[in-house]
Amino acid sequence: MDKRIIPNDILLGEVATVLREGHEAVITPTGNSMLPFIRNGKDRVVLRRMDGVDVGDMVLVRTGGRYILHRIIAIDGEALTLMGDGNLRGTEHCTTADVIGTVTEIIRPDGRRRAPGKGRVWRALRPVRRYILAVYRRTLLKL
Repeated sequence: MDKRIIPNDILLGEVATVLREGHEAVITPTGNSMLPFIRNGKDRVVLRRMDGVDVGDMVLVRTGGRYILHRIIAIDGEALTLMGDGNLRGTEHCTTADVIGTVTEIIRPDGRRRAPGKGRVWRALRPVRRYILAVYRRTLLKL
């Protein structure tokens, strides 16, 4: 099968349209900001448009002219604060209107599917994530 690289603005714009029409979409995220739960170019995610969002949900948003797939770490009314699971610091801010879709499943390269969970333990480990991610990147990513 040929692999084609499509710019995010084009691909994710089409994904947004598909989700608005009530369908689901499957994409292969790139980047390491969601490690260890979503691996760059290996895992795929199933996205759906949901009625609401909650702290711990992984969401695809368009904010500041770019698309971001991160986890919601705080909600204040319509305002959302996002942070990648693989990030040690830095957050993004958007509104619920910026949410394009919510990750409902993660598909591993061997076809296994799993629910994304809310990341409660991982979020609580933020003070020591640096060490966990360092070990992960040096050992498990090389496999």
